[in-house]
Amino acid sequence: MNEKNWSKESEKEIYEEWKEKQVYAFNKNSGKKVYSIDTPPPYVNTPVHIGQATTYVFMDMFARYKRMKGYEVLFPLGLDRNGLPIEMAAEKEFNIKITETEREKFIEYCNKVLEKSSLASVESFLKLGISFNSWKKGNNIGDIYETDSPDYRALTQETFIDLWNKGLIYEDERVNNWCPGCQTTIADAEIDYLELPSFFNEIKFKVKETGEEIIIATTRPELICTCEMICYNPNDERYIHLEGKHAITPIFNKEVPIKPDPVAQMDKGTGLMMMCSFGDVTDIRFFRDNGLKPTIAINKDGTMNENAGFLNGLPVKEAQKKLIMELDKRGLLVKQQKIKHRTPVCERSKDPIEFIGMKEFYLKQLDFIPDMLKIAKQPKFYAEESRKILIDWINSVSIDWPISRRRYYATEIPLWYCETCGEKILPPKGKYYRPWKENPPIEKCPKCNGTTFRGEERVFDTWFDSSISPLYILRYGRDKEFFEKNSPCSLRPQGKEIIRTWLYYTLLKDYLLTGKCIFENVWINYHIVDNNGKKMSKSAGNGIDPKDVLNRYGAEPFRMWASLEGNLEKQDFRCSFERIEGAGKTISKLWNVSKFILLFKNNHTTREEIEPYLTDLDKWILNELNSLIIEANKCYEIYDFHNPAIKLRHFIWETFSSHYVELVKNRAYNQNNEFTREQQNAAIYTLNHVLKTILKLLSPIIPMITYRIYYSLEGKDIHFEEFPVIEREYLVGLTKEDIINLNSFIWKSKKDVGKSLKEEVKELVVEEKFKYIQHDLISAHNIRKISFGERKIIL
Repeated sequence: MNEKNWSKESEKEIYEEWKEKQVYAFNKNSGKKVYSIDTPPPYVNTPVHIGQATTYVFMDMFARYKRMKGYEVLFPLGLDRNGLPIEMAAEKEFNIKITETEREKFIEYCNKVLEKSSLASVESFLKLGISFNSWKKGNNIGDIYETDSPDYRALTQETFIDLWNKGLIYEDERVNNWCPGCQTTIADAEIDYLELPSFFNEIKFKVKETGEEIIIATTRPELICTCEMICYNPNDERYIHLEGKHAITPIFNKEVPIKPDPVAQMDKGTGLMMMCSFGDVTDIRFFRDNGLKPTIAINKDGTMNENAGFLNGLPVKEAQKKLIMELDKRGLLVKQQKIKHRTPVCERSKDPIEFIGMKEFYLKQLDFIPDMLKIAKQPKFYAEESRKILIDWINSVSIDWPISRRRYYATEIPLWYCETCGEKILPPKGKYYRPWKENPPIEKCPKCNGTTFRGEERVFDTWFDSSISPLYILRYGRDKEFFEKNSPCSLRPQGKEIIRTWLYYTLLKDYLLTGKCIFENVWINYHIVDNNGKKMSKSAGNGIDPKDVLNRYGAEPFRMWASLEGNLEKQDFRCSFERIEGAGKTISKLWNVSKFILLFKNNHTTREEIEPYLTDLDKWILNELNSLIIEANKCYEIYDFHNPAIKLRHFIWETFSSHYVELVKNRAYNQNNEFTREQQNAAIYTLNHVLKTILKLLSPIIPMITYRIYYSLEGKDIHFEEFPVIEREYLVGLTKEDIINLNSFIWKSKKDVGKSLKEEVKELVVEEKFKYIQHDLISAHNIRKISFGERKIIL
């Protein structure tokens, strides 16, 4: 430890050593209890953002703590290479469209994107000091896994085969959420709602029987062509006379019934509601509940079809404008009002969602809502408040899960169809299938003996893939003994924004496969916000790139910031370069106090040997250390690294460095032989013992500096040492406040009269309880005489 200060340059040698020697490799045969972490795989073609960096740093704290508690930690890195983000990157980079590109060629473009994607995320995790089991790709336990690997995709397909054989998957033609931008069906969980600018258009309809005009307000005038009914609220006296009558739709002249229904709100618009197919989820439910046959007027590409008449071929927005112009021209537009409209949009592309009828595969979930509510109560949640997000989502589920998608770069649905009789051919488990380009594993149809087959072209929803991650790392379907022994997975750490997707779908699917809850614990990280409390994002211009953090400060200040800031009870974490730099000051303090203590060789004296010579001052600091050990063990077990970090920081700066070290350093030096050899050794032992314990308590949080210092002290890897436990408590008549108040009293007294802290005190009168540390007081404060009574000082 010859460097003056700890710096980011000091980290590289350590994390490169860990990588090269595979220090944290998983040992299946260690005989230890397994602690497993189901890591959230980041996309390889996008850089690690500040939220991911924070989440992975916390995961690493959990892993390192559990290793020191005697567990064999399964902590693999997964890399997500499936689905829409890869396809969208290929479309952007090569200026192509999936709808206009032959499938095999499009997949080649996706592979080029992946080939060019540097493993920047892997490099960032390495520099952050993350202790993954392996930095090599492979299919062994703990290796880096990729979600587009044949082995991973094969397991996804095998889970489909199992669920199919259980009768839990079916195909049906029904209205689905459709993203025109992504050109695929999406689940409810993949929809966000944004307040987008729109127009509330008041339009004239005519009552057939009376000829009177009625006014209906709508934000979707282009769907007038699909209108099947007009509704008013049964309690709305303005429209009771319309019951049983019919309306004629403007321009399209379609006759539709007028009926009372509570779906219409008296205080919204004119109180009359146009039921069309489909403007929103309310329309879908209304059509279903009333047995109405929908007329679909929007194509998959977001243009109007032949059912829209003169609007045929126009994009939705242009169709709206053209229809409004025509209505206005005919005197049928009463007024138009600018509004902000709550609009369902795709969470990825942000395109407004359309509702289109098509055939898709569904996984049953409605039948299991009661079971899922029970499952949601089984894992421990950190923090508990996050459980409500999951439960609220389960209670909102209204349709079965559409699991098929009309995309290319994802796991294929393993089905073929007999061209003769239409029989579905499900293959045996054991390999990765690509039905769109491969023949089925049979020569004849088992139903009709036909010999020609058509492969399924659809792929799985990305969450159907992602939801197998705990099964994959625990070797489900690969190593039955290992899975049964080590299931459920110990921990699912993730962000709160994907509780309704990744967490819910994993719990659902794995329950349907295994009959059990797949997680023991769920840890939910929250948003990273700036100093003003605003969520960090690239679009908001307030984001912090983890690469910039690593280049400026290295990993340890960032990790220290995460622990100091990471209070799950307040949910959001405030981040700035200033906060990270501030956290780094504690690391510098730890380095400096360690360099001081390393001046004194302990000679490996044991507690038993030194026990008779410990002073009350030594016993006091050891008691203070005990309280930290208790706090760390209690809090780390419940994934709280914040509260111990706060107390450890205070201990390092104040209790230990400013008070104990200041009082005891002259005894440790003993240059004038004013203390006995035994008293000197007691000081040296205590300094070393406290430092080693602090390092162990901090090692999950700041692993590289603690590794370096501890190796200098002991010649061992701190991360495979046992986590501290209390060795002995002492009865001491002094408290922390006693020590701090007395030191502060002496320092202030000298300062008030312009004396330096080193100048002599002629006499100090203190309370009797300080009798047993008087020698340290005399030496530390340069006191000529000390006596006992009511406190006073003579300078």
